[in-house]
Amino acid sequence: MSQSTTDAAPLSFEAALETYEPVMGFEIHVELNTATKMFSSAPNAFGDDPNTNVNEVDLGMPGALPVLNGAAVESAIKLGLALNCQIASFCRFARKQYFYPDTPKNWQTSQYDEPIAFDGHLDVELDDGEVFRIEIERAHMEEDAGKLTHAGGTGRIQGSEYSLVDYNRAGVPLIEIVTKPITGAGARAPELARAYATAVRDIVKGLNISEARMERGNVRCDANVSLMPKGSATFGTRSETKNVNSLRAVEHAVHYEIRRHAGVLSAGGSVVQETRHWKEDSRTTSSGRPKSDADDYRYFPEPDLVPISVTADWVEQLRAQLPEPPAERRRRLREAWGFSEAEFRDVVAAGLIDQIEETVAHGAAPAAARKWWMGEISRLAKTRDADPAALDVQPATVVELNQLVEQGRINDKIARQVLEHHLAGEGAPSHIVTVRGLEVVSDDGALTAAVEKAMAENPDVVEKVQGGKLKAIGALIGPVMKETQGQADAAKVKEIVLEKLGMTP
Repeated sequence: MSQSTTDAAPLSFEAALETYEPVMGFEIHVELNTATKMFSSAPNAFGDDPNTNVNEVDLGMPGALPVLNGAAVESAIKLGLALNCQIASFCRFARKQYFYPDTPKNWQTSQYDEPIAFDGHLDVELDDGEVFRIEIERAHMEEDAGKLTHAGGTGRIQGSEYSLVDYNRAGVPLIEIVTKPITGAGARAPELARAYATAVRDIVKGLNISEARMERGNVRCDANVSLMPKGSATFGTRSETKNVNSLRAVEHAVHYEIRRHAGVLSAGGSVVQETRHWKEDSRTTSSGRPKSDADDYRYFPEPDLVPISVTADWVEQLRAQLPEPPAERRRRLREAWGFSEAEFRDVVAAGLIDQIEETVAHGAAPAAARKWWMGEISRLAKTRDADPAALDVQPATVVELNQLVEQGRINDKIARQVLEHHLAGEGAPSHIVTVRGLEVVSDDGALTAAVEKAMAENPDVVEKVQGGKLKAIGALIGPVMKETQGQADAAKVKEIVLEKLGMTP
């Protein structure tokens, strides 16, 4: 009997690659930012009270007929063009039959054999500048399902006591982008997975067709992984890790699934074709349900919607509206900001181009914007196990914080404290500095007293300074900082020390 997927321990990533070649495929779902839903007039809004943005069409009431959202069609065409796809002159919707509590109609209106966009590609740049072409099979339109909340236990379906369903998301316009099988990435497969998800997110943000906030589920990635023995051309059985909603998680999920598959196969077992759930806390996946093939969904043409006819003139009008491609934008920004290739690659890898660009647009120097986003904000994000872009830090806030430092009102150490207080919900940086009394101490009287105390307690340091070793002043600045709770103006401290010793600053 074949060993189950859960009986074998995952191999190390290196050991897996010695024997197997990874094969990947991705299905990325993009929620569109249209005012209303795909087939109804219900609002397309995030965060409202459960089951308030629904109507009879979303709930599949008898006799309720869908009406196609024209803006969603235009968004689909734009995305197809940005992915270098061919645009179908004729396409239609189908019913994808399945029974699940978050699908009130018991089918999902989607596109099956006639997608609106097909046969495209996307050139993805990896961290070191290598470009890898991803072949796009299709980009099709569909509606989203509702959302289940599993109560009790860990919040996952396994072990939950009951589930609540919110149909606000049911009917939200989606575009699903499906790749062809991706081979040849080898050890760079996880990195390529993250880079591809990043590239798609950047495209939909640039097109302004989605909020593209992965933490809200605006962009969700289903990552398919299989392994084939090196030298073989036959794909192995795939697993599909569902609804991965961060760039780092996409990379980690692919990395783990390669190891898991290799462990099962090396132990003589068989990989089960199934969906998997990503567990961020342990960076592992758990079994979901057996994966259905297309035949199991019993697709048939949607009888309540007419086919879509897309004219060449319409396509060219939309093509003319496309923004600057992300790759060209990155090259332009790197030159404008004066970053080295290594510095800019780090920014791209961190997914912080938009944040830095907006911070510069609000008035910060590029170097200062990079310092804050790649430095302290990224550090705080890491402590929260989140992406920096997902933190509640706005570009205008970074500019205000940086200005406080440049004005000498606070130093870098205090600025880090202010940022933490801001993330705790205490308001704008200036407000926090005022309320908490965090301004740098530059008053001569207070600083002079602190300097005199430090000099009296450290006569050996004073002797070194008098002997011409000016760097030794740093050993006096530390005690002064401690005395002033980190709020001393370091430059002013140095100036006072030299004055006390009769030395010219």
